Amino acid sequence: MRVVLAEDGVLLREGLAGLLHRFGLPVVAAVGDAPALVEAVAREEPDLVVTDIRMPPGFGDEGLRAAVDLRRTRPGLPVVALSQYVERGCAVELLDSHGGVGVGYLLKDRVVDVEEFVDVLRRVAAGGTVIDPEVVRQLLARDPLDRLSAREREVLALVAEGCSNAAIARRLVVSEAAVGKHVGNILAKLDLPPDDDTNRRVLAVLAHLRG
Repeated sequence: MRVVLAEDGVLLREGLAGLLHRFGLPVVAAVGDAPALVEAVAREEPDLVVTDIRMPPGFGDEGLRAAVDLRRTRPGLPVVALSQYVERGCAVELLDSHGGVGVGYLLKDRVVDVEEFVDVLRRVAAGGTVIDPEVVRQLLARDPLDRLSAREREVLALVAEGCSNAAIARRLVVSEAAVGKHVGNILAKLDLPPDDDTNRRVLAVLAHLRG
């Protein structure tokens, strides 16, 4: 799997490139601004893009906008946004692009396990959808969530991470049947269709973000 990495901080960029190489994910281009990201993708045709959001030239949301544009022109390109911030408008646009397939949004400060981080990259590259639960919390900071109980919010956050019912049950130390009931309640309260497929459940959350 060939990766294009975009990060304006040189130390973090080089550190990430070395880390990914160590886990068998060669970085074929490591760049520091949005225009260079677009050029690198056109040149290298990677299997995955990992990009920061706030980058030169304007240090706004250039990285995220470049990712959205790349997903428009290359619908099958998996992209993981890696940032310290939640850029609400563009984040929803990115997560909604190409049906939400092969996309992720992670917060740098909340990445605490290297192997788990690499696993997320592999899952997104394979067409999965992974969203940091804090990103979900901020994006879903709207009235429909008031319908959910505290436990249902916990389950929703884990669904957004791409966890199966069994994985959620282990994390919350409850039965799988209880998780299934919570998921059913969440989808009903958010007026979303139930589905047993984990990735489709994440897409259902994204559908709610569009609403």
